[in-house]
Amino acid sequence: MIDEKAQTLDINTSPLSSQAMSLVADDAKKLLKTGVLQTQLLTNPHFALIATDQQGVVQVFNAGAECMLGYQATEVLNAITPAALADPVELINRAQALSLEFGTSIAPGFEALIFKAARDLEDKYELSFVDKEGRRLPAMWSVTALRDQHNEVIGYLLMGIDNSSRKRVEEDSKRFFSVSQDLLCIASFDGYFKSLNSAWEKTLGFSCEEIMAKPIIESIYPEDREDTLNHIQKLIAVPVTDKQLYENRYLCKDGSYRWLLWSTTVVVEDQLLYASARDVTEYKEAREALLKNNIELQQAWTEAEKANRAKSEFLSSMSHELRTPLSAILGFAQLIDSATPPPTPAQKSSVDQILQAGWYLLDLINEILDLALIESGKLSLLLEPILLEEVMCECEMMIEPQAERRGITLSFEQRATEHVLHADRTRTKQVIINLLSNAIKYNIAGGTVNVHYATSKLGFIRICISDSGEGLPPEKMAQLFQPFNRLGQELGCEEGTGIGLVLSKRLIELMGGTIGVESTVGKGSTFWVEFKLSAQSLSNAISTENLMDNAESVKVEKKSPTILYVEDNAANLMLVENLIARRADLNLISTLDGHAGIALARNAQPDMILMDINLPGINGVNALQILRNDPLTAHIPVVALSANAMSGDIEKGLQAGFFRYLTKPIVLDQFMEIVDLTLKHARTKLANKDSTSTDQKV
Repeated sequence: MIDEKAQTLDINTSPLSSQAMSLVADDAKKLLKTGVLQTQLLTNPHFALIATDQQGVVQVFNAGAECMLGYQATEVLNAITPAALADPVELINRAQALSLEFGTSIAPGFEALIFKAARDLEDKYELSFVDKEGRRLPAMWSVTALRDQHNEVIGYLLMGIDNSSRKRVEEDSKRFFSVSQDLLCIASFDGYFKSLNSAWEKTLGFSCEEIMAKPIIESIYPEDREDTLNHIQKLIAVPVTDKQLYENRYLCKDGSYRWLLWSTTVVVEDQLLYASARDVTEYKEAREALLKNNIELQQAWTEAEKANRAKSEFLSSMSHELRTPLSAILGFAQLIDSATPPPTPAQKSSVDQILQAGWYLLDLINEILDLALIESGKLSLLLEPILLEEVMCECEMMIEPQAERRGITLSFEQRATEHVLHADRTRTKQVIINLLSNAIKYNIAGGTVNVHYATSKLGFIRICISDSGEGLPPEKMAQLFQPFNRLGQELGCEEGTGIGLVLSKRLIELMGGTIGVESTVGKGSTFWVEFKLSAQSLSNAISTENLMDNAESVKVEKKSPTILYVEDNAANLMLVENLIARRADLNLISTLDGHAGIALARNAQPDMILMDINLPGINGVNALQILRNDPLTAHIPVVALSANAMSGDIEKGLQAGFFRYLTKPIVLDQFMEIVDLTLKHARTKLANKDSTSTDQKV
């Protein structure tokens, strides 16, 4: 029976737990009492087994003891007691501790090793033995008294397990515990700290002894105590292996507090909490400051948005208010200039002055408003494939009259037919015209302006505009592209605002390009702009002109096409009436407000409608929607004619469904081109509708 149990003990594993060691010792005692000593006990190298007689002389010294202490069994059997192998200092300390515990003097020899076992008291202790080489080996020892059948002590059994590895781990842990920058602690379930490292003193200002002497809860900031208790109770009630993060405040000796971020592990068996904390006070303060700054920034951003909206509304309003009188001035001046019979030379000179000043004022308004839009980030661009040759031809035609008046010879290189730009058509023309205009204005009498192209880098084309002017010295070159800086020309006879180049630079950059200049005093300057080339091939890029020419047009004979003009401004209405009166093939009807315009459109069925935006009663955009939703008027093209000339206004108008969007002041030729285009579109749409109706009847 005893043999079977001994053989079932798993004593060949290492290391042995204290419980396993006790079981082994109990069975070893029984085996010795019966005179049977299993080979397993003697040959197992994982624990030391030393048996002595009643006087303490070694009788058994197994293989594990030999491995641990370096002695052969033959060297110690019947020769010494285990006390001779123990560390004398630790043996003295053990004897003193036992003497205090039991109130009697105990000698620091073998008696100190077997004192409690001889009285049948469970005894496990840590004691270092010294091996044959003189090295100290800490070990956990269990001592059992061996008795005969009469219960008389016949010897003692000492079983030891090498504790060196655990001691090294403990020492390393203590070393880490002392040098760690984090706050390390062990707390018991009774609410007190059991161990703290020095980081606590550095962080809170209290000594570790002061902190450990009072309940943990007293060290916690009052407002965080209840929440902390709830957190700890949850940890104890439902222990988890994963570390639990938690944040609270601890009181400092100077009356302040520090934020600690905790990582906690619960050991239920020992009723201990093992935790580390990191001081995150600076992080918390920085985060709170950042949140506060974010709130302030958000408020500032909101205020800036309000200011931007107010600015945009102001600009839009100013644009409308300035353009309305200009529309009348320039419109009637153009009518006088093109009247039959023509004006007298004196009248012609006066009209030219009016037109020159009016167009200059309009350019000034446009440039200032455009620059304001760019600065506020509100300018929208329509980037699309456009034919470079077509754009340059249009610019050439627009700038030729100015060059002729100045006696400047223009030369355009005809080599860019295959290039397709990725840009905004209107803004591209605006930049090129500005550079051409400057090249003409600041040239010498009888000078030249040459336009040529170069491939500057992959995916871009450079347009170079060279003049034969005086050129710019380096100090003036450095001042280019500065708002309202005309480089000393403000005292000259040439008109200008000093923002044209600045505006051109911003527009080019918004389209993904660059602008620059090269100049030599006495030889002239070359301004260049680089545009992105479109990935779309030439065959896929269709110009606006081609779209007009290629549109299927079915001519429908109809005398006197009717145009309905809805306008509340008497001067603008009179201007358009005078323009249309010059065309015998056109008929104009008009009304002063949106509601009347809708009613008149339903009754008169005009071929096209000219619609002002700012109308009394109902604005032009809302009137357009009503016309679009009415089957009687849905087919009639509506063209906006408004002083709301901001790019955003134009974009919104086209999105709302206007066929075209004309801005005031009116340019006569452009106005009549749009009228003819709109009437052509109306005839085509009507013809297609009639053709579809005929097909359905057949």
